[in-house]
Amino acid sequence: MSQQAIPNKLSEQYIDLASERLGGETLSCSDDFFAEMENLLKAGRGIFIDDKYTERGKWMDGWESRRSYGRDNGRDHDWCIIRLGVPGVIKGFDVDTNFFRGNAPQTVSIEGCHSAQQPGADTQWFSLLADSPVEAHSQNLFEIDNVQCCTHVRLNIFPDGGVARFRVYGEAQVDWQQFLPGELIDLAYVKNGGRSLLVSDMFFSDKNNLIMPGRGKDMGDGWETKRRRDPGPDWNIVKLGHIGSINKVIVDTHHFKGNFPDTFTLEGTMNDSQACIDGSAKWQTIIPRNKLYAHREHVFIDEIADPKAHFTHIRLNIFPDGGVSRLRTFGYRKED
Repeated sequence: MSQQAIPNKLSEQYIDLASERLGGETLSCSDDFFAEMENLLKAGRGIFIDDKYTERGKWMDGWESRRSYGRDNGRDHDWCIIRLGVPGVIKGFDVDTNFFRGNAPQTVSIEGCHSAQQPGADTQWFSLLADSPVEAHSQNLFEIDNVQCCTHVRLNIFPDGGVARFRVYGEAQVDWQQFLPGELIDLAYVKNGGRSLLVSDMFFSDKNNLIMPGRGKDMGDGWETKRRRDPGPDWNIVKLGHIGSINKVIVDTHHFKGNFPDTFTLEGTMNDSQACIDGSAKWQTIIPRNKLYAHREHVFIDEIADPKAHFTHIRLNIFPDGGVSRLRTFGYRKED
């Protein structure tokens, strides 16, 4: 049986920089005798199958090391090194011990580094979270005060045990030197620093699905609102990764066949995030109201009102409600 993740400020305000869907990966660990380290970054909270065993013992949906019993090699804890899918400034963690009831670690600590290479013996790690107690079968949430950009983290568990899932919440830091001058960039894309800031509703699925990599794998992998009984619209405000123009837009209703929006508009603003949240931001039309269709990529170029205007945030309005798999907003970054 799986369990729903609890809503929390970290998941609402930040993205999971270590997410497998963003390219996060486990690189190495001290020991994963009972359950593989790769499980740490999978979606969901993990499941439990009562009568499932392997030749090594009970099957567990997480990372689990063997009992240490004071090992002869002198190691007093187990560890796992994770490469973040998106480098960024980390603001918190979720160390989820779901279904690890009698085999959770007693405490954890977490370190970070910024390295262009895979971490090795000479890597200089810095502390992100000091040794902290964790509860069994629980989401253990830790908010931290950090300003350093990380590419990798190391999860340390004391003295041993199992963790079902590990989330690393923060803000993406984009190296704009990796883009060519004048390159057309999806400024709303999560790996380019985009982030869904605020939505009218996300009853069926998360607001940030709208700007995730690839096309949605199913209807749950998009942004979908509940049914309205008024003309709408529902809306999703996205903070762009960089100030820039909007020159090409793709609205993808992939998998939404009976619940796609009837029409949409796209608006933009040059403002700070707080103004977008409190409602004081002034919005201007990027794309006027246009028809949408089921299970289709819709491309808009000529419909863009002012391809030279610059924006910090965009707002997708869907009438009256429904689901959109992905939104791509290609434009040119304003030079700093």
